[in-house]
Amino acid sequence: MQYIYENFTFPPDQSFTVRSDILEIKKYTSLKAHINFEIALLENCSGKRFIGDHIADFEGPELVLLGSYLPHCWQYYRTIDPLVQPQAIVIHFFPDFLGQQLLEKPEAQELNVLFNKAAKGVLFTGPTVVNAKMIMQQMLFESGLTRAALMLRLLDILAQSTTAQVLSSPYYNVVDNSGEAKKINKVFDYIFQHFKEEIALQDVADLIPMSSAAFCRFFKRKTNRTLIDFVKEIRIGHAAKLLLEGDYNVTEACYQSGYNNISNFNKHFREVKGLSPREFLRQYRQDVETHP
Repeated sequence: MQYIYENFTFPPDQSFTVRSDILEIKKYTSLKAHINFEIALLENCSGKRFIGDHIADFEGPELVLLGSYLPHCWQYYRTIDPLVQPQAIVIHFFPDFLGQQLLEKPEAQELNVLFNKAAKGVLFTGPTVVNAKMIMQQMLFESGLTRAALMLRLLDILAQSTTAQVLSSPYYNVVDNSGEAKKINKVFDYIFQHFKEEIALQDVADLIPMSSAAFCRFFKRKTNRTLIDFVKEIRIGHAAKLLLEGDYNVTEACYQSGYNNISNFNKHFREVKGLSPREFLRQYRQDVETHP
């Protein structure tokens, strides 16, 4: 399997993210890794999990905690109940999302133990899954301090769990495999800081450093995207966020996202989102009215 490194950005008003996804029943062939910690709850599907050097069959519900740079992948073979869509709730965070001082408190001792175990992946079963699921579902509909409090409650449930099983073998050292991921994250950080500007290929390649040709091969191999496509996705993602917030119209979102040509912006938006900016907004408003 090839490795694909990902980068997740947190909105300015959030220190971690929670999302719900519909799973596609297919055999993914790429291992993913990212600097963020991840909590994943998979439901109504069965298949095979790959985490670090651990490989095993699974049948949902599946609750896993993953540490930084830990390669992982799930292959989905079938749904358990064909009348229900397989889905996942995924949380991305950093251990110090509420500040490093919290982790230095004596009450956080078990939490630090949990985060150390996460470096090799941790699987939870039994009552832990049931209790965690209720909190994760509630987190999808909360915000601010309420959601942060639920996150702490979730982490406490995981830290107190008696069913936690470390997945990768004792000799598996993810740090040894993180060198290239750190290079990719250096590139990600630069792009997120400068995506509104003109980004020159050689300037990005010099960060690693590599020649332009070598960097293009490296970046495509590690992200499954070209640099141009990645920058385009970041710009369009930012524009979509501005549109949904309602403070910018399409033209303003275009120029606030690194574009100086509305035609090019509309073209790229459709390539990434499958809709024009106005169609995207119209569909969002219809969804809000249908599901208030």
